[in-house]
Amino acid sequence: MANKKIHEGRNVKRFREMLGIKQEALAFSLGEDWSQKKISQLEQKESIDAPLLEQISAVLKIPVEAIQNFDEEQAINIISNTFNDQSNGYNYYPQFNINPIEKWIEGLEEIKRLNAELLKEKDEQIALLKRMLK
Repeated sequence: MANKKIHEGRNVKRFREMLGIKQEALAFSLGEDWSQKKISQLEQKESIDAPLLEQISAVLKIPVEAIQNFDEEQAINIISNTFNDQSNGYNYYPQFNINPIEKWIEGLEEIKRLNAELLKEKDEQIALLKRMLK
């Protein structure tokens, strides 16, 4: 069976959506050369240049390897095979320590909270600058 190529652009989209970050916000964080349309095009690319991938991972606050290695189909197969392994004639019901997953989700929640705070601060600064201009 041939190895399926990881689609890095699709993975960027998955992680961005999991973090609740809009394409416009990611574009803003990457700099003035970026736009929502350019992010959309990037998310269609199978492969992304390493320096850009590092920049995106820094903005999303996730490891580059997460984007490079995440394969949803493989993850589903592993989970499915783990829960349905009856090769020894017994049902296999593994006990999982969910703490790492919970910690990761807590991290995502914290990132969302921090993003909300940053947006609020930005809005307050814009309001202050508008008042100062009047």
